[in-house]
Amino acid sequence: MKSLLGFILSICLFGASTANPLPSWNEGPARQAITSFVEKTTQRGSPDFVDLEKRIAVFDNDGTLWSEQPVYVQMAFMVDRIRAMAKDNPEWKNQQPFKAVLEGDLKALMKTGDKGLVQLIGATHAGMSVDEFHDMVLQWLATARHPKTGRLYTEMVYQPMVELLAYLRDHGYKTYIVSGGGVEFMRPWVEKVYGIPPEQVIGSTIKTKYEIQDGVPRLVRLPEINFIDDKSGKPVGINQHIGRRPVMAFGNSDGDLQMLQWTTAAKGPRLGAIVHHTDDVREVAYDRKSHIGKLDQALDMAPQEGWLLIDMKKDWKTVFPPP
Repeated sequence: MKSLLGFILSICLFGASTANPLPSWNEGPARQAITSFVEKTTQRGSPDFVDLEKRIAVFDNDGTLWSEQPVYVQMAFMVDRIRAMAKDNPEWKNQQPFKAVLEGDLKALMKTGDKGLVQLIGATHAGMSVDEFHDMVLQWLATARHPKTGRLYTEMVYQPMVELLAYLRDHGYKTYIVSGGGVEFMRPWVEKVYGIPPEQVIGSTIKTKYEIQDGVPRLVRLPEINFIDDKSGKPVGINQHIGRRPVMAFGNSDGDLQMLQWTTAAKGPRLGAIVHHTDDVREVAYDRKSHIGKLDQALDMAPQEGWLLIDMKKDWKTVFPPP
């Protein structure tokens, strides 16, 4: 009975395919590798068939689903917050890392390292309830614009990847974001933009405490790092939050290397893929020497590990959604 029910669900939900499920992708090895993998893992009777409950695909966010150049979007949010708060904190004019932010001195900011980042996060992301932070993020995204294109940041998503997310879900895959970015920075908007519900977002977190204020229960964000969901933290986050090893993993930088390793080292059909930023006309071409989204070690490992390289310039008909 169970197998019959599964067969009926597969036919009803995933049997019908559109004529062109990935219209923003050029015909070529990358598109073919993805569609062939999906077909063999979702076609009942295939030796590589994957049961519905095990169809899990994980995606990095920055540089994989939306633009991360010239600076991470969450960093742009943080910079705007520092500037808005500076009038109430005049000492920041002479205090690092705030001084570097206010002067737009990226080199000085980078020198402050993780310690500086923690200070900035504490000042801009904590001391409020999770609901207040949620609303603050949405308010900022409603008006904040990319410095190069002038478009809203939520319009700087990669159209081919948005189509890929929908295509995978049409074939029974559950799509997750696994990002080094803050989980509560992403959760307010990802469902509207990517179709991914907030409970399927894994990211870095700061500590949170429960308290009663004026008789009302609140979750308050604290100025302390709880978990960094980057590099080796990504497989840990996946295991803690999903409890299954993914079948597919998509990234774009060395920060995604361990997630790709963890995914593709398992038995059975697995697909690891890297979005390679090769288009200096429609977006930004960068890899080994970039200060944002550096792709070096993972680029060298891709051929020997069998990871798919998605060449942005060659494989995508368009990069961003039409304005």
